[in-house]
Amino acid sequence: AGGIARVLAAGLDDTHPALARYLAMVRGMNEGDRLASYPGSPMIEAAFMRAGDRAAFCELLAGEADALRRLFRGDARVGVHCRDGFEALAALLPPPEKRGLALIDPPYEEQERDLERVAEALVAAAARWPQGALMAWYPIKLGAVAARLHRRIVDAGVKRVLVAELCVHPDDSRAGLNGSGLVTINPPWQFAEDLHQILPALLPVLAPEGGGRTRVALLAGE
Repeated sequence: AGGIARVLAAGLDDTHPALARYLAMVRGMNEGDRLASYPGSPMIEAAFMRAGDRAAFCELLAGEADALRRLFRGDARVGVHCRDGFEALAALLPPPEKRGLALIDPPYEEQERDLERVAEALVAAAARWPQGALMAWYPIKLGAVAARLHRRIVDAGVKRVLVAELCVHPDDSRAGLNGSGLVTINPPWQFAEDLHQILPALLPVLAPEGGGRTRVALLAGE
């Protein structure tokens, strides 16, 4: 009720084509005004893949991996691997196509350790696959903790590092989850410009009482 339902009701379809496509996906999964579900990252990725594209989805939990297999049964473009995603990055990159996207979305059950693993994985993947687009989602519970993730990546010498954040509470709030961030290495053309349009439009909808913020920043250039 405090997230996707607000966005659907706000009529943001004209804000940006990417946001309009996402909202159309959500509406297509539901009947009328009854909101029962919305897509996770595997479904979003599969929806926008072309006929000749392929995806490898890695899930450590066997039950969740089985659910992914059932969801994409019959889609020859999609392979589901029941394995640790961090380990899979080393095994699957670089892809034969040389171009592509790797999205890291860990559970952050151990936030500090998972942030360290994300930084290590991004640095290693960037060295192994320098032309690939690499993205990692991270929770913002305290802004200083997220900043350490950024420093680890930049201090390792990685180039073209873009950070995008949206917080619905102040960074030092005790609300639990104050916001979300996405760090991208080798961001696609105009990706930052797209985020500069989308995030400010989302903020007043998701944080109507104020106190939140957005940020889009290039931490390291060429």
